[in-house]
Amino acid sequence: MRIDLHAHSTASDGTDTPAELVRNAAAAGLDVVALTDHDTVAGYDEAAAALPAGLILVTGAEFSCRLDGVGIHMLGYLFDPAEPALARERELVRDDRVPRARTMVAKLRELGVPVTWEQVSRIAGDGSVGRPHIAAAMVEQGVVETVSDAFTAEWLANDGRAYASKHELDPFDALRLIKGAGGVAVLAHPLAGKRGHCVPESALADLAEAGLDGLEADHADHDPDTRKRVHALAAELGLLATGSSDYHGTRKPLRLGEFTTEPDVYAEIAARGSGATPVTG
Repeated sequence: MRIDLHAHSTASDGTDTPAELVRNAAAAGLDVVALTDHDTVAGYDEAAAALPAGLILVTGAEFSCRLDGVGIHMLGYLFDPAEPALARERELVRDDRVPRARTMVAKLRELGVPVTWEQVSRIAGDGSVGRPHIAAAMVEQGVVETVSDAFTAEWLANDGRAYASKHELDPFDALRLIKGAGGVAVLAHPLAGKRGHCVPESALADLAEAGLDGLEADHADHDPDTRKRVHALAAELGLLATGSSDYHGTRKPLRLGEFTTEPDVYAEIAARGSGATPVTG
């Protein structure tokens, strides 16, 4: 089986609609794909309705967290999307995204970058607006060549000149909420230092003790040595180790199935999730 447990659609900052995502996952030879849009479950119904025969859809989300100034992304799988406490937190994050994006657009304009809120809003469409949409507007204006080029200290990186903070969960609260909704919690790209998501190993141990299920080890933002280290940490802490593409469509140079999760690890995730069940096409 080929299993990719981290992919985004136009419900957040991907360029594939949820329906296109599952069709492209099947075309890429995947057997299982997880829809993990940022802080939203808005793409679930469309993805499930378009699911090709033989493909399994794992519903999930990627939650924005922060601990001691470090941005942390926590993947939640198979939680109950209607569970009230977790739904309230998703709404808080979603509602804060628009004023945050407007603030970053205003900062860019002060720096001489001619992006507009109307341009960013058009790019985001019905999705949950985020920095990649602003970066795409900067590409359209010829300020940077690629979306990734906008994520620097000069522009949109954490604490960059045009950065603005948003409502983010404490990762221990996110963990409690995901587990309380019957979900499985895996820390996304935990040692991706170049993206400002390098989580201290002491915090990983604390999260493991608090009930974290796994670490995303095989990821494009982890070089080979880092992947080995994350696998070792997972083993030391008694956690599952996953692999994923973090696919965003054409917005990032990542391919569906670029990294994958072992079947026995996926089976354990499916067994632990009690808030929802995988959907089969």
